[in-house]
Amino acid sequence: QVQLVESGGGLVQAGGSLTLSCAASGSIFILNAMGWYRRAPGKQRELVAVITRGGSTNYADSVKGRFTISSNAKNTVYLQMNSLKPEDTAVYYCYAINPYANEFWGQGTQVTVSS
Repeated sequence: QVQLVESGGGLVQAGGSLTLSCAASGSIFILNAMGWYRRAPGKQRELVAVITRGGSTNYADSVKGRFTISSNAKNTVYLQMNSLKPEDTAVYYCYAINPYANEFWGQGTQVTVSS
């Protein structure tokens, strides 16, 4: 099992920045990838960014050039969010997947961008 604990959400004005963190614990040595999803009010959950165990990254078109995903040797994944827009307002969920296609989710952290 893998436990994911997010932090770093909050309220920010448009154009501002926030950094989300996700600390993984448990059977993390077998994770294939970690990333971030978000769910805005009235919308479906969408992938924001993902980073693989090999360091490859992928981003949603809506955040390319503004968001950066990274990880460290201590099994923490970060999402640096710059130039935030009101449409980035959502609950952000940390995500991880292992080689058996088991998915793990954090509890979610609210990001609110005011105009």
